Amino acid sequence: MNIKNELLREHSKPQADKIAAYIGYDLERFQELIELLLDSEYRVSQRAAMVLSHSVDRHPQLLTPHIERLVKNLRNNVHVAVVRNTVRLLQFIDVPENLIGETADICFKLMESSDTPIAVKVFSMTVIANICEKEPDLKNELALLIEDQMPYGSAGFRNRGAKILNKIRC
Repeated sequence: MNIKNELLREHSKPQADKIAAYIGYDLERFQELIELLLDSEYRVSQRAAMVLSHSVDRHPQLLTPHIERLVKNLRNNVHVAVVRNTVRLLQFIDVPENLIGETADICFKLMESSDTPIAVKVFSMTVIANICEKEPDLKNELALLIEDQMPYGSAGFRNRGAKILNKIRC
């Protein structure tokens, strides 16, 4: 299977599942997917993001060697699907020590931006809350940001925000 051609052929959940199943636990195929995600062609990276999410849900250990590149990629002007899926995955990992500062900075900026979609804000607050376990000095900044946005947030934002505020205040 040519992963790039399959990404461009159709954009759907069944297609993403098919490609993720093809990648399986194959390190070379997963590496190819990462390269496509980091591709400058927005349609390729957008569609690769969905497949990445499905692949990592099945085989989370595949992500570990690529975390640094994915975090650094968030600094680029990338498709919102790439941001959403990358930050979604960061919620479920232990961010390496050398990336804590950069990851927290990126996620704070995503939360602060009025252009950031709600899902990305919610995922970002979870990533920061997880980082707060190692860096408790960030708790106050996160709490202030959540409290500031709660009155205007969606139901999902308010729900996750309340849970995180309870968690970081304990």
